[in-house]
Amino acid sequence: MIHVPLSCFYLTAVSSVSSSIRFLDKRPDCNQEGLEHCKINNCSDKRLIEPRERAPVGPEWDPEHVGVWMDEHGPVSVVNVTWKIKGDGSAITLLGSEIHIQDESTNQSVCVQFSYNLKQQHKPDYNQWTFSLDGVVVEPGHTYMVSVFNLPEPDIGDYRINKSITVPGCADRRIQKARMCLENGSLWDPNVTTAVSLNKEDGTCSIVVSFKAAQYSEKYRVSIQSSGFGRSKDVSRENRTLLNVSFEFGWWQLPQCEIRLMIQPFFVRCKNHCGRPEKIIDWCHDYPPRTLIIKATVGLLVIGGCVAYLLWRATQKDPVNTSSSAPKQQPAGFKVQDRKRVLIIYSLDHPLYKNIVLKLCAFLASKCGTEVVLDLLDSRRLGQLGSIQWLDWHREQIENSSDKILILCSRGVQAKWRAMCGDKQVFLREDACSPVGDMLSPALSLMVPHFIRSASFEKYIVAYFHDVCCEEDVPSPFHITVRYKLMKQFEELVFRILDTEKREPGRVNHIEGLSEDEYYHCPSGGALRGAIEAFHAYQLERPQWFEDELLRSSKTPVGIHDDAKTTINLMTYCVPDSTRVTSHVETQEGNCTGEKLNLAE
Repeated sequence: MIHVPLSCFYLTAVSSVSSSIRFLDKRPDCNQEGLEHCKINNCSDKRLIEPRERAPVGPEWDPEHVGVWMDEHGPVSVVNVTWKIKGDGSAITLLGSEIHIQDESTNQSVCVQFSYNLKQQHKPDYNQWTFSLDGVVVEPGHTYMVSVFNLPEPDIGDYRINKSITVPGCADRRIQKARMCLENGSLWDPNVTTAVSLNKEDGTCSIVVSFKAAQYSEKYRVSIQSSGFGRSKDVSRENRTLLNVSFEFGWWQLPQCEIRLMIQPFFVRCKNHCGRPEKIIDWCHDYPPRTLIIKATVGLLVIGGCVAYLLWRATQKDPVNTSSSAPKQQPAGFKVQDRKRVLIIYSLDHPLYKNIVLKLCAFLASKCGTEVVLDLLDSRRLGQLGSIQWLDWHREQIENSSDKILILCSRGVQAKWRAMCGDKQVFLREDACSPVGDMLSPALSLMVPHFIRSASFEKYIVAYFHDVCCEEDVPSPFHITVRYKLMKQFEELVFRILDTEKREPGRVNHIEGLSEDEYYHCPSGGALRGAIEAFHAYQLERPQWFEDELLRSSKTPVGIHDDAKTTINLMTYCVPDSTRVTSHVETQEGNCTGEKLNLAE
């Protein structure tokens, strides 16, 4: 075996190391007995490998330690890793060890290589050789995977030792004053106070909310809610320590005495996902005469509503029923007046597939009472804001409400996702012809990080048309949720939009006209079924249809940039929709002519 000093290896700083993983004293401590030197190493460097019989055995763990230290910026979380060298003959052949520490949340990592100079199997005091990597600064609340292995590595077998270490979060009082925790609002105490006043002359109510501002949050959203009634106001800190927000409304607008007050801060780190302190205000407590009036009014409204409901049930057939013999009831939350909004994300795979999406929008709007948000139907606003701003604005509006985002998966969705992950770029003809260009790729970039958060998980619905697509068209990030097959599971999808359970104890809810065997009986459903069958027949006739839709140029398609020097000739790639359905696209020429964006039947 040729002994190569580790100092001859090409060692450079790891570019992925950021402020989240660093050393307390800027560099590791190399002043240890038996240690020749240590350096930060590039994790991708090629390492020395020897046959198993000539390579040293693996190290052994010594208890690691997670603690809190002070540096020039205040308290920080640190990890200390300690390992031992086995006291056998292989210790003489040992050149060094390499230590990996990787943040499982961000994939950021640091690698340090130790070079040994061991003359004996044991230390002079006959104890095992012990080494440590001290003062690795880590993020509170994160989990790190620590690996240690000896060099040279054996060509057979895995002799690495691995351990997962979870660092205490900002709730730990020892680390609450760290800069990162302060930027998440760890020590913020809003000390909320409220003052309620009632003007008996005009019947108006005023609520003044006062609270303390935090150092790292410049903006706050103050909201009050009470059973269908809600108001919100934004307020900026502007170097003030105490903020006041007032709400005025008619007391008759409140159906009950209790009002829920919520303050949403926007700290520099957690931004839209910070903790929101809440408080219940009983405004009737200060005005007892009004309590009886409100209770009487609410009671009359409830009785009147029940009578009206019974009369309506007696004269009309209820579209919502159950599989049991129990009396028909509407599932909780299924209200025609409670109109839900759905943002639809999809890929322009083909003119026939675009027609399916448009017909689905018409069916959702006419049959399901759903407000549909689609880029093709909002081109004016999209042109003013731009694709990224348009998508992010709608996403934020939906995440702050009970509305949903529907992701329709198809061949193009899977291909574009793989392109974002490093596969070859994908440019479709329909994207080139569309005035808005490819909206899917920016949508995935914005929404996938929000999708994987548990707080936003329920906002997203994943589906595909199983007659023209398959489950393999669903990108891997969406495998963790239910994938609805349309139109087989369309009714379940609608219940998901309405935040209503289809199956309840003792019964199964059903919405008339939405099952796979019923949806096409209405005009909008029949048009949707016809669009699905037309594309299915086209796919059977042309199995290579998707490859035919791919642009063969690596340039950016028309509709993404306005620079004439980087656009592709429309005459080459954009042909009339009717021509593209009946003949091969490579032999036709023409101009882009999309169908009219009209949801009317």
